[in-house]
Amino acid sequence: MKTNNTTIELKDIFTNVLNQYNIRPDNISIIQNEGLKTLWKFTNRNQKMCLKRFRHTKEKITFSVNAQRHIYKKGGKVPNVYPNSQGQYITEYMGQLFVLYEWIEGRDLNFTRTNDFNDGIEGLGAFHSISKGYIAPEGAKISSKLGRWTEQYSSMKKRMLKWKDIALTDRTKGSYKVYLECIDDIINLCDKAIAALEQSSYDKITTIDLHESSLCHQDYGSGNAILSEKGIFVIDLDGVTYDLPARDLRKIIGKRAEKRGKWDIEDINLILNHYEKTNKLTLEEKEALKIDLMFPHWFFGTIKNIFSKNKQVNPGKIAKIAKLEKEKLAVLNQWKI
Repeated sequence: MKTNNTTIELKDIFTNVLNQYNIRPDNISIIQNEGLKTLWKFTNRNQKMCLKRFRHTKEKITFSVNAQRHIYKKGGKVPNVYPNSQGQYITEYMGQLFVLYEWIEGRDLNFTRTNDFNDGIEGLGAFHSISKGYIAPEGAKISSKLGRWTEQYSSMKKRMLKWKDIALTDRTKGSYKVYLECIDDIINLCDKAIAALEQSSYDKITTIDLHESSLCHQDYGSGNAILSEKGIFVIDLDGVTYDLPARDLRKIIGKRAEKRGKWDIEDINLILNHYEKTNKLTLEEKEALKIDLMFPHWFFGTIKNIFSKNKQVNPGKIAKIAKLEKEKLAVLNQWKI
């Protein structure tokens, strides 16, 4: 399938797809064009809309689009999704898939600014809270991480041990040398997190029907949260999955720690205080978050680039992220749930 279109081709595709909605657009602009993934912004009868071309399968899009419709119908702050003239929410044209969304007027939240960050965290809590109750339609490829953390932790640990064996074959290579210097401590962190998870209430709180679970965004942050006159809107729900709220919170807290080069218990408490203004967490959910923060996700993400993606990673970066991982236990031990 051809993925890089000329401007003329994009205009032709756009026009033909919108014909299936009986729309004659004005003020057309292409705001993103990365291979197959393309976004067109336009006006229809004084209403701003956004047409998105996907690179995902129809089954995957069916899951995320209907999740968004579920949240919208419950009053959640996500863009509306519009059907075509046949009543379908996913439009096919020349083997490609398109979805038409409401355009949200406002500005991107900048998560490096304190007020924006706090607003964004409250918006995430509202998103998690209202997302419950989603039942995926027939034909959707269900995405769920619920109840799978133990399996995922063990899988990541095994991969890192396998990579240790690979690194042992060439100790002179800079990135391998640093990896070997820190991997035993990292594996110890894995073991602590796995043991803590097995002894926790994790199985209890995840042994539920999927529709009882929250939906996690998985990529929440700057660029996916819009401040509008009506509040914080969450956009780009392509990767939503069933899971505990901890999944999104862990990513946000860890990213902050990585940028700052340190873990801070006061910052964790501040984030949770803002989050719980819109979505209260149970003690068991907080315990799960603490355990998920304990697992060395950030080290794994860095190292994966070397062994799975064959990318170069500076040895200093490996040492820095390993140090950050090893220092967090002392901070997490201060967190009294």
